[in-house]
Amino acid sequence: MSDGTFHLAQVNIGRARGEMTDPVMAGFVGRLAEINALADASPGFVWRLQTEDGDATAVRPYPDPTVLINLSVWTDLAALRAYVYRSAHAAVMRNRREWFERFERVFVALWWVPAGHRPTVAEAVARLAHLEQHGPTRQAFTFGEPFEADGRPVPRADVPRSDACPAT
Repeated sequence: MSDGTFHLAQVNIGRARGEMTDPVMAGFVGRLAEINALADASPGFVWRLQTEDGDATAVRPYPDPTVLINLSVWTDLAALRAYVYRSAHAAVMRNRREWFERFERVFVALWWVPAGHRPTVAEAVARLAHLEQHGPTRQAFTFGEPFEADGRPVPRADVPRSDACPAT
C-alpha cells in the first residue's frame, strides 16, 4: 500500500509471434486501443508508456526486435491487481498465447517510484534484469511476492492467492 508519496511501476514484456501487421497479431492489435483505454480509465491508473501512436508497440527495448514492452504506473498494488486480474484485461490476456510466444525468463516486474516519476524503458529493463538475477526484492518484485513502498515484504497472508495469471 502506498501513502501517496510513492506509486507502483510495472513492466511486462512479451515475444510477439509476428510483426504488428502480420495476420497472427490481428487479434492483439484489434484489442490494443480498447485495453489501453480501459487502463487509462481504471481507478488508480497514473501513466503508461506510449508513442504518438497511442501505444508502445514501436518501442523495442532489446536486440530481439520481436520483444514488446508495456510500462505503466499505478497508485498502488491493489489498483494494478484489479486491472490485471479483475477487468476485461484478464479475458484478453487469456488469449496471450495466440499472439505471444511462451517467455521462459522473467517477463513482469513491479517496483515503487516517487509519485510523479515516469520510469524510462532502460530503468524498466534494469528492473526485469534485477528480478531475474536476485529474485523478488524491494528493488523489483512480483505480484506473488510484493513489497510495501517502504521496502518491507508484504506478509504472505495479505497476498491474494485467488488471482490466476491471465496469461496462462
